[in-house]
Amino acid sequence: MNIIHMKYAVEVARIGSINKAAEELLIAQPNLSRSIKELEADLGITIFSRTSKGMNLTPEGEEFIGYARKILDQIDDVERIYRQGVPKKQKFSISVPRASYISEAFAEFSRTITGDSAELFYYETNAHRAIDNIFDSNYSLGIIRYASVYDKYFKRSLEEKGLEYELIAEFSYMLVASKESSLASLDKVHFGDLTNMIEIAHADPYVPSLPLSNVKKEELLDSIGRRVFIFERGSQFDLLSLNPETYMWVSPLPDRVLDIYGLVQKKCIDNKRQYKDVLIYRKGYNLTELDRKFITALIESKRAYFPKE
Repeated sequence: MNIIHMKYAVEVARIGSINKAAEELLIAQPNLSRSIKELEADLGITIFSRTSKGMNLTPEGEEFIGYARKILDQIDDVERIYRQGVPKKQKFSISVPRASYISEAFAEFSRTITGDSAELFYYETNAHRAIDNIFDSNYSLGIIRYASVYDKYFKRSLEEKGLEYELIAEFSYMLVASKESSLASLDKVHFGDLTNMIEIAHADPYVPSLPLSNVKKEELLDSIGRRVFIFERGSQFDLLSLNPETYMWVSPLPDRVLDIYGLVQKKCIDNKRQYKDVLIYRKGYNLTELDRKFITALIESKRAYFPKE
């Protein structure tokens, strides 16, 4: 297998166009096309599906490009070490759902980093982006969250993409609201108590093979007329603390976070839906020392947040 051809394939995957990639690489478009075809022939797979809109990765192509990026990064590291004498940089990358127990685990993990050179990437996002980041952005790990009723959809998708998956936690959502909220004084909260309030919802729900409209219909109560969709967790907490009419569904929060934002946490006895947080990474990927340190911190944090498990 030709390393140059591998570099060409990674560039085509990044740009999504054979013509534009040829311009970037300063080679003729027919030569680039021939190189990609030779690489596919050597590997015995189809890396790209060629459409009128450009070059799209096939499932096999996604897997190959993920490995290729890793290999090329390692080649760059070796060249830098031996040509410049630069110490090898410690790297860690993970995409996660917006969850306090995970961010707290990352904070504890960050305290274990030693040495003079390290790069850590921590990206809060939805399941779709977490999966894509492993292939498109060369992230090593991901944690995806989904309702247990969608288990078969996610497992089938992960297996098709060549991803390993391990259950981290299974739980029911809690309600969180301002201490000034009408919910704060209730011993038991029902769906009906939420009707006149404003729900803060994540703006990017996702389930593979299902239309977004179907997912939203399943996840969001029909009885709630007012919603604010927000991507960023810090803004969600700010809105909760400043507007007593708002509430949000969350995985369990620690007292420390509740106190900082002046919030209360309640269990809604009508909400029976279970959720899963699942760790994902490419098949064949060998966990690094940093990966294992983070997973250890994650399990410890999970035990503190979910003491009944």
